Amino acid sequence: MFDELDLKIIDMLKMNSKLSLKIIGENIHLTPQAVSNRIIRLQNLGLITQYTICTNDALLGKNVTAYITIFMKTTKHDQLIKFIKSNPIIEEAHRISGDGCYLLKAICCNMDVINLLLDAILEYGTYRLNLSTSTIK
Repeated sequence: MFDELDLKIIDMLKMNSKLSLKIIGENIHLTPQAVSNRIIRLQNLGLITQYTICTNDALLGKNVTAYITIFMKTTKHDQLIKFIKSNPIIEEAHRISGDGCYLLKAICCNMDVINLLLDAILEYGTYRLNLSTSTIK
């Protein structure tokens, strides 16, 4: 369904989704039109699902990154998922196996906001909190 050129296009777009078709084409020896056709095909196949940006959260005043493992004590999974989806400081959420039921990544401006989130989580279960001290990659 996809080949090595497709994978190179994907890698380049992951690094910078604003790369021009011309630049991508020059790097993989295809015309801009051929690159465009491949990208459209990858979108239609569902391999490319969205384009997004990464921001420097610290410059936005968001200098606290918390990883929260939730241990469910109720069966309110649907309600928890609805809560997670509606909470703007939760950047990522995963249902996990092993230690815990859910793993959240929350980014915000201070610990008061994290504490409000943790208080709300207590309706569904207990949690373990890990704070990021620096970003490596």
